[in-house]
Amino acid sequence: MTEFTPISALIGGALLGFGALLLLVVNGRIAGISGILSGALQFNTPHTSWRWAFLGGLIASGLLAPFASLTLPTTLDASWGLTICGGFVVGFGAYLGGGCTSGHGICGIGRMSVRSIVATIVFMLVAAIVVFINRHVVGG
Repeated sequence: MTEFTPISALIGGALLGFGALLLLVVNGRIAGISGILSGALQFNTPHTSWRWAFLGGLIASGLLAPFASLTLPTTLDASWGLTICGGFVVGFGAYLGGGCTSGHGICGIGRMSVRSIVATIVFMLVAAIVVFINRHVVGG
């Protein structure tokens, strides 16, 4: 599924929102992936089991997607060096922003957090600038 379809986007967004709401209602936690991963890697803190279960669910859903007739992209248009460098930049941006796009964009905006709204606007604005530069300045 590499082509945009409104129905699949609607279903995916609803599932993301439901998952975030479920984690908040049942566990009282925000579904920010960077915070969940960071907390899971700190072995001296309590409450790491739910974090590993959440991360396991993310990985399992990707592995189970082909059984639901869903295909994931199998090619990467960028080099591994550029991809790894981009990952570090995104990680550092999430650190500076106090959370990632999932935490701020899905959960923070849903809670009407001004900080999350500003962070999401900045994330999206920078992403649009990077795509423009990549497609029209560097990539040609």
